[in-house]
Amino acid sequence: GYQRMNIHNLFPIPVGFFDLGRDLTEAELAFIEGQETRSNTGNRTSTNNNILETAEFADLKQFMNESLQAYFKATTNPKHNADLRMTQSWLNYTQQGQFHHKHAHPNSFISGVFYAKTNPDDRIYFYRSGWQQIKLPAEDFNPYNSESWWFEAVTGRLILFPSSLEHMVPNVQGSDTRISLSFNTFPMGTIDDEMELTGLKVGV
Repeated sequence: GYQRMNIHNLFPIPVGFFDLGRDLTEAELAFIEGQETRSNTGNRTSTNNNILETAEFADLKQFMNESLQAYFKATTNPKHNADLRMTQSWLNYTQQGQFHHKHAHPNSFISGVFYAKTNPDDRIYFYRSGWQQIKLPAEDFNPYNSESWWFEAVTGRLILFPSSLEHMVPNVQGSDTRISLSFNTFPMGTIDDEMELTGLKVGV
């Protein structure tokens, strides 16, 4: 007889969301808004590319690192003594009409973006990788048939994702400067399995 359809989400791409749960302090905002910047593709970025190592970001870094470790455990769940270390971190300043070009993050395992200041309609777009040999027009879009998917950019929210996942920001519509903090990571410790001939130890 007829059986109901059952679809499994096989090999999904994990995109994690973590909320700070408080407003940024006046001191934190003043520090963020007072950074020196340089020109980037479509926007501006801080000249300090290790911004999370500053004393002013100590509390925010702790929140981001705790979120990162929880995401790493839930998604990668390493067998051996492996950890994720934040590498570079920087601030992005995107004014009305500016954008972030479509890109991914090389030399990184998991990347993060934290929103320090946003407009009501700010978004981040993620893109499916790979070439579609056959492409049929869809009546309605869903995670199976979409080439891209967007999430709202919310002040105080951290989004974590695999660094290979392409993403972009369309032209900012709001009048406020959109400010985000991005960072990359790299696994440290025993990240191999010698019995499978993938022996590799990093930083040990």
